[in-house]
Amino acid sequence: MTIFNPNTLVEITQQFGTPAWVYDAATIRQQIKQLRDFDVIRFAQKACSNTHILRLMREEGVMVDAVSAGEIERSLVAGYSNSDNPESIVFTADLIDRETIELVIQHDIPVNIGSMDMLHRIAEVAPHHSVWIRVNPGFGHGHSEKTNTGGPNSKHGISLEDLPQTVALIQQYGLDLIGIHMHIGSGSDLEHLSQACQAMVGIVKLANVDIRAISTGGGLPIPYSSHEDKLDTMTFFRLWNDARKEIESHLGHSVKLEVEPGRYLVGNAGALLAEVHCLKSTAEHNFVLIDAGFNDLLRPSMYGSYHKIEAVHQYSNQQGLESISNALEYAVAGPLCESGDVFTQDASGVICHQILDNPKVGDLLVFNDAGAYGASMSSNYNSRPLAPEILIDDGQCRLIRKRQSINDLVALEMV
Repeated sequence: MTIFNPNTLVEITQQFGTPAWVYDAATIRQQIKQLRDFDVIRFAQKACSNTHILRLMREEGVMVDAVSAGEIERSLVAGYSNSDNPESIVFTADLIDRETIELVIQHDIPVNIGSMDMLHRIAEVAPHHSVWIRVNPGFGHGHSEKTNTGGPNSKHGISLEDLPQTVALIQQYGLDLIGIHMHIGSGSDLEHLSQACQAMVGIVKLANVDIRAISTGGGLPIPYSSHEDKLDTMTFFRLWNDARKEIESHLGHSVKLEVEPGRYLVGNAGALLAEVHCLKSTAEHNFVLIDAGFNDLLRPSMYGSYHKIEAVHQYSNQQGLESISNALEYAVAGPLCESGDVFTQDASGVICHQILDNPKVGDLLVFNDAGAYGASMSSNYNSRPLAPEILIDDGQCRLIRKRQSINDLVALEMV
């Protein structure tokens, strides 16, 4: 069931229209609370990069990870500053361009090295810059192959074979090595995360260099359906803390333990709201067609991801149209000129169904658990403006991104 009050959602759509994104600040704070045992919580902002969400994170003492020059700029706008706290922002990537190099040097932002080329580029212009090493441990995991960030098929990180050379170059250039970072994939379970813990111990010993911190990376799963369990964060911390203690014993001093959640902090806190505009049937499916498309929520089309959909009976049917049937199972699709614009499909693109409470034209559909990789992956495909974002905090609804207009889109082309 949705975490949001249906009456509140109706009021939001009446004020801001559809489609629209909505977030619950209390849920985000509760998720942060579950990870307080870690020395540093670093939000992977690519999951939800709205500057108002970043400000909420900063107010809660959460640091931030940036993976592009744009995300660095967003962090700065949200008030993060490495001059105030050298841990505030870390830049993570497998390559670094000229614009980003200038930014990380100007703002003294540590760089999480994901490739040898990246290491050379940083060292040539800033030989004493602070860095992390992102290591590919040789294995990975994720809810989809497209979210697996470790192993031989992944482009991410320094391979174990290249680790000794990487350490040697860092020492040769006089770079300041903060620590070792590892991320095996989004949606990893405790078994694979435990494997990552043991791999980290071996990697630190293999690197044979002093460090001040280790990072678990992200990948913390969230439940998208009722049969999925919540992550046991106490066990998760214990596994990593045991690994940290072994590393501290090896190095002979204390080591900070960072965690880098993205979806874990915001995924269950957000929803996409859309209005039903059409009901139609084929020989195989009863379709509910809505005003949100995969340009708004890409995950089902890209990954076959599941989002629980619920109907809120918002209006009476003013057009006098009747429901096409009393069927409980529906396929939900959008308005885009694409056959793949279907929200109920599996990873192979096969159309599936969800049980909905007799939706009618004018009703509201709520796509739950869409706070991560929802708005941040939205696009203007089919020349569709980006939807607004609304944050509910202490009972108050606040617009945190205006609805984009067609004029906003074409303004960039007025050259």
